[in-house]
Amino acid sequence: MTYVRAAALSELEEGTPKRVELDGTPVSLVRTEGEVFAINDICSHANVSLSEGEVEDCSIECWLHGSSFDLRTGKPSGLPATRPVPVYPVKIEGDDVLVSVTQES
Repeated sequence: MTYVRAAALSELEEGTPKRVELDGTPVSLVRTEGEVFAINDICSHANVSLSEGEVEDCSIECWLHGSSFDLRTGKPSGLPATRPVPVYPVKIEGDDVLVSVTQES
């Protein structure tokens, strides 16, 4: 896997999603419960930005129709979304948040 710098850890506020674009992929970074998560920023149900939604515990809610997605797995926890969204591996090095949105063969 190739990791790229997504943001500074100090830029991420607890429970406030931050949208970034990595290699053409929209990603929502979320700092919560002592960890940083990276999840695809596009809701699988309505094609809207998840980073505009609310974070509660370890999930992010789509602001448009209320589907929540687990930040660890990307799985929806309720309708109307039925398909998961991709999640990405995160590494912290110093103040750098590194994310891999690509997999090498």
